[in-house]
Amino acid sequence: MLKKIWFQIHWFLGITAGTLLVVVGITGATLSFEDEVLEWLNPGVVTVAPHPQATLTPGQIIDRLRQQVPEQQVATVLLRSEPGYAARVGFVPLPGATREVRYVDPYSGDLLPHARGIKFFEFVDSLHRWMLLPKNIGSLVTGSAAACLLVLALSGLYLRWPRHVTDWRRWLKLDFALTGRPFLWNLHAVLGTWALITYLVFTISGLYWSFGWVGSSIDALAGKVRPQRPAVSSLQPAPMSRPRVQAAETGPIDLGPSWKAFLKESGGYSNVLVRVPQRANQSVNFQYLDNDPPHDRARNRMEVTADGVVRKHERFADSTKAVQLVNSFRPLHTGSYWGLPGRIVMMLGALGLPVFAISGWMLYLKRRKTNRELKAARRALMTPAGSVPPTSGIPMLLVFASQSGRSERIVLGATKLLQASGVLVKAVSMARLDMAQLAGYKRALFVVSTFGDGEPPDVARRFAQQLSRAADRALAHMSYGVMALGDSQYASFCGFGRILDLELRNRGGSPMFPVVEMDKEDPLALEQWHRHLEALGAVGAGKTDGVETQAAQYQTWHLRQRSQLNLGSQGRPMYHLEFDTGVDELPAWHAGALVEIMPSQTDTPRRYSVASIPQDGRLHLVVRQVALPDGGLGLASGWLTAGVDIHASVQIRLIENPGFALIDDDLPCIFIGNGSGIAGLRSHLRERVRLGHRRNWLLFGERNAVADTLYEVELSTWQAEGCLPELDRVFSRDSAEHPYVQDRLRGRAEVLKQWLEDGAVIYVCGSLQGMAGGIDQVLGEVLGEPALEDLIADGRYRRDVY
Repeated sequence: MLKKIWFQIHWFLGITAGTLLVVVGITGATLSFEDEVLEWLNPGVVTVAPHPQATLTPGQIIDRLRQQVPEQQVATVLLRSEPGYAARVGFVPLPGATREVRYVDPYSGDLLPHARGIKFFEFVDSLHRWMLLPKNIGSLVTGSAAACLLVLALSGLYLRWPRHVTDWRRWLKLDFALTGRPFLWNLHAVLGTWALITYLVFTISGLYWSFGWVGSSIDALAGKVRPQRPAVSSLQPAPMSRPRVQAAETGPIDLGPSWKAFLKESGGYSNVLVRVPQRANQSVNFQYLDNDPPHDRARNRMEVTADGVVRKHERFADSTKAVQLVNSFRPLHTGSYWGLPGRIVMMLGALGLPVFAISGWMLYLKRRKTNRELKAARRALMTPAGSVPPTSGIPMLLVFASQSGRSERIVLGATKLLQASGVLVKAVSMARLDMAQLAGYKRALFVVSTFGDGEPPDVARRFAQQLSRAADRALAHMSYGVMALGDSQYASFCGFGRILDLELRNRGGSPMFPVVEMDKEDPLALEQWHRHLEALGAVGAGKTDGVETQAAQYQTWHLRQRSQLNLGSQGRPMYHLEFDTGVDELPAWHAGALVEIMPSQTDTPRRYSVASIPQDGRLHLVVRQVALPDGGLGLASGWLTAGVDIHASVQIRLIENPGFALIDDDLPCIFIGNGSGIAGLRSHLRERVRLGHRRNWLLFGERNAVADTLYEVELSTWQAEGCLPELDRVFSRDSAEHPYVQDRLRGRAEVLKQWLEDGAVIYVCGSLQGMAGGIDQVLGEVLGEPALEDLIADGRYRRDVY
C-alpha cells in the first residue's frame, strides 16, 4: 500500500512539476559554460592580448573610465591575475535602468565594445532562478520546483529499489535490447539512478537559496553568521537598484591606499572583486580567491578603509568545515567544486531533466492508453446481449466462453474487424447469455474453449444446460458459426466446441461453416477463421493480426531461487521457484495470471499458476515433481525442480487469466485449494493484503501438518495482522477420518452462507479431480444448483483447476 501511495505521488509530481523542471534543467545546462561561451563569442573583448607591462590598478581603471563615461559610476571591478583577460566593470544603474556590465582593457583602461551574449545569459539566469518573475515570488516558484525534484528523486529511488541491492547491474545497466514500455522504464529508472546525486545537490542548494527559512536554518546549523539586511515584504517588488549617489556629493575616491593594503595583507590573488564605495567615509570591500583556491567560490573577504587600514579579513580556509561546506553550495551546484569533470556531470544531470519528463510522460500516457483500451474492451464485451436498441437493427451476435481469456481476445478482434467494415455486431460473454436472448438474433458466432473432460468453461455452464433443454426447433431461424479452442495433447480436444455445434444443429440452427478447431495458437486455424470473417463482411480480415494475436511473447527469464516447501512430506516434493528478467521492471501481470514455460527438451509448453504479484520483484511459481511409471520425473516438473541451474535462462510467457481474475473492490473473498494450487491463491492474497482488503478466508488442504504447512510464516503473519480472519488448514493424513477441503467447507456451511450474503467471491485453485469436483458438489448441496449457477453467471465463482 505504501509503495502504491508513493507511486501516485511520484507520477503526480512528475506530470505537474515536470514542465517547470524541464525549464530549470535546460536553463541550468545553458549556464554551465557561460564564461567559456562568452570568451568564444568575444575575442578582443572578454579576452585581450597580453602585454609586457603591468596591468592598471582598480583606482587607475576607474580614473580612466571617468574620462570616457563621466555620467557613469563604477560599482565593482573584477580583475584576474592571469594575463590575457579584460577587467570586468559593473556600473551603478541609472534611474529606471538595469545594471550594466562592460569590459575594460586592463593595460590601457580603454572601454571595450559591448560583449555579445551577456543579455542572453542574464535572461537565462533570470529564467533559471526566478522564472522571469519578481525575485521574491520567483524564488518561491523555483524553490517549490526544487522540493518537487527532491521528492521525485527519493521516491523514484524507493520505487525502483531492487530485492538484491548489491547487484550493480540492476542499478546502473541500460538494456538496449528492450523495446516499448520496458525500455522507457529502464531508461527512466537507470538514468535516474545515475543522476540521483546531482539532483540531491541541485535540490538542497536550490532550497537554500529560494527559501529564507531554509537558508537561515542551514546557516545556523553550520554556525555561519548572515549579514543583516533590511526586510522586504514579499508583497512588494524588489528594488531595481540602489539609490544613485551623485559624484558631486563625494568627489573622486582614491583607492590607492586600500589597494596597497589589500595586496600586502592578501599575499596575492587569482581574481579579485572590488566593491567601490560610493561615499568617502565607506570602506572598500575585496572578495578574492587565493592563487591556488580549492574551487572558484572559496572566496576570502577583506574590508579596508580609504586610508589603508584593514578592518576585517575573513579567510575561507580559516572557517569551520561546516561553514566552508555552506559557502561551497554554488560550486557544488554548478559542479565546479570538482573541476571540469564535475561541471560536465552537473550539466548532463540538468539535461537529464527533460529526458525524465518526456519518458515519464510517455510511460504515463502509455499506461493511461492501455487501461482505457482495456476498460473499453471489457465494457463492449460484457454488455448484455439484449441491450441493443431495436431501432439499430438486429446485429450479429459474437459469443465467447473462456477460462483463460483466449476466446475473449479472439472475439474482441473479430468485433473490431467487423465493426470497422460497417457490420453491426454485439459481443457478449456466454455467462450473460440465455436462450431467450439468443433467440432474438439471426446470426451468431461462438468462440469457446473446453474445460476438463470435454466440459464447458465455468462461465458457460448455465447456458449449456439451457441449450440442452431447449425445444428442437428453437433456433431454426439462426445461422451460426463455431470456433473451438483446445489443446491436442488432451483426449477431449475441442470437446465443448464440438458439443456446442451438435446442440445448435439439434435446435434447428444452420452452420455457416464447419467448426474451426484451433490447437493452442495454431496460425492456420486463425487464418481459416479470418477467411470466414471476410465472407461475413470483415474487409481485410486476413491481412490484420487483430487483437487475438496479441498474446504475450516468450521472454528470457532467469531462475534465481529454488527451495523445497515440503521437506519430509508423504507426497511428491513441491518447490518454490523465483524468476526475474534481469531488469528492474518486470512485465506486468495481474494476480491470478498463468505462465507458459517452454522446457528445453520438448516443444509442447507447460502452464503454471503465478504465485506472486509484480510488486514482489520476481515471478514466483509452485511446482510439484511428477513421477513417471519408469521412475523418472515429468519433463517440465523434473526440469524445473532438478534440471535447471540457478541463474540459467528459461523461456516464459505470461498469460492473463480473466476467468480467475481478482475482483476490483473490497468484497469478501473465499480462497479454496490444495497442493500446488496454493500458487494462484497466494498471488490473490498478496494483492489483497497489499491493497488493504482484509476480509479474506483461506481453506487449504494437504497431507500432513508437520511437512505440508506451506508458507506458514506468511499466512500466520497475515492472520495476526487481521488480513486473514478465517484460515482453515486441512490435513488428510493426520487423522483416521481423512478429511478434505470440501469436508471442512461443508462443516462451515453457515459461515459460508454469511460470507456469500455479504457479497463474497469464491476462488478455487488446485486439482480438478477430487478437490474441485468436491467443492462443486458441496456448494450445490449448501446453496442449491440454481444459486450456484447464479454465482457463476455473476462472476462470483472463479476457478483455476487442472
